[in-house]
Amino acid sequence: MRARSLFLLPKRSTTPSRRVLTHQSLPSSIKNFTYAVRGVLLDRAEDLERQLASGKHDLPFDHIVYCNIGNPQQLGQKGLTWIAQVLSLLVNPAMLDHPKVSEIYPADTIERAKHYLKACTSTGSYSESKGVAAVREEVAAFIRARDGFADDASYCDPANIYLSNGASPAIQACLSLIIRSEADGIMISIPQYPLYSATIPCQGGTAVPYYLDEASGWGLNVAELRRSVAEARGKGVNPRAIVVINPGNPTGSCLSEKNIEEIIQFAKDEGLVILADEVYQVNIYTEKKPFVSFKKVLTKMGEAYKDVELLSFHSTSKGVIGECGKRGGYVEMTNILPEVHQQYLKLATLNLCPNLIGQLTMGLLVNPPKVGDPSYEVYAKEHDQILQSMKRRSELVTSTLNKVEGVSCLPAEGSMYAFPNITLPPKAVEEAKKQGKPADTLYCLDLLSETGLCVVPGSGFGQVDGTWHFRTTILPQEEELKEVLSKFEKFHLKFLEKYN
Repeated sequence: MRARSLFLLPKRSTTPSRRVLTHQSLPSSIKNFTYAVRGVLLDRAEDLERQLASGKHDLPFDHIVYCNIGNPQQLGQKGLTWIAQVLSLLVNPAMLDHPKVSEIYPADTIERAKHYLKACTSTGSYSESKGVAAVREEVAAFIRARDGFADDASYCDPANIYLSNGASPAIQACLSLIIRSEADGIMISIPQYPLYSATIPCQGGTAVPYYLDEASGWGLNVAELRRSVAEARGKGVNPRAIVVINPGNPTGSCLSEKNIEEIIQFAKDEGLVILADEVYQVNIYTEKKPFVSFKKVLTKMGEAYKDVELLSFHSTSKGVIGECGKRGGYVEMTNILPEVHQQYLKLATLNLCPNLIGQLTMGLLVNPPKVGDPSYEVYAKEHDQILQSMKRRSELVTSTLNKVEGVSCLPAEGSMYAFPNITLPPKAVEEAKKQGKPADTLYCLDLLSETGLCVVPGSGFGQVDGTWHFRTTILPQEEELKEVLSKFEKFHLKFLEKYN
């Protein structure tokens, strides 16, 4: 007798097929949000990239310059030797047993690799959900030293540090703890980084915009914050938190210590959690406004402010190292109740742990070689060269754009971007309306199609009605950047001529 097959094919359904997942059936919270830095411009850029790769095209350029997102190494920035050497030992620990390892690697890179492997066993293993304890201790020490409390262990407890896959997932997790319904508002600056305008409605909350003042260098005015809160409450929305990006994205503006004090006072008066997005804290190009953390200012304001809740974020993607693909980040929680920590940790456990390479890269960021260490001279030279080049590129972009008819650009005090204001002819605005898109989107799509330069329209970040902007990174290497700016100027004048 033949044995019955253990693998029986399912019977064919006699009823018509019915798809569960259609565009119509998807949640509106997913369909309705947009993420401008990877939106229609990037889609078009990738389409053009495929045409270039095919060799069958008549495009007037031979490559795409991706200035739509802060991705330094994509645009030619070299990674730091210090990070590359330690990570190479961590992913290939057999090299530590090589008889000539000390001839290939500096002693401090070998020592650091062994320290991390002792702390996490392997880069292929899970860590605790908060992140590797040894790295969280390094982050805490970094924060203490940065803020002038190097010898005060109580200033930053590693227990208040949660490592993450870049800053974005930590921000999203924190927002999920704050937002309960559409009646809960999150105050965000206009212009703002689209992560916030996308995440807030996706999680069921309401974005509450407050406008930065372009005429005063993208200044943040407390009177505008009060106006924004009053307007939201008048609509039945209760603001629960305020997001502040310092240095600013996309504006490049830096907050003074006095301005931070005013924001903290406002948050205390209105009962708001502060989300301090400080991922560009190393990218400062002006001596007039050195970076000062919200945590430092909050601490200096004294015991009366112990009830002001602060969530501070940092990342390996920005600064000087630009290790975007490693996906390393953290959130530090200040004045947050233990039961809230527990709920955040519960969220973190859903992902088991942040990726180990990202965690360890964060450790290498916050605890680099010190004076006298074998790797210090190379590290310091590379670090300074990159930072000084960024400053030169920032100044070059601003000065060049300000010479172009119909373009004005405030100096970028920090971050990796310029956010120029562009005056568009009425005919261009009308044509964009016919096409069902903002005028600056039409402009940026034309710029991409004619030059290969991919930037992001200001409408993706928010802007005062009737004004038009775009955001570009300053990240192409210096010689290519000059070429990029030359192409931009020629395009812009041609665009004005076309629609005038």
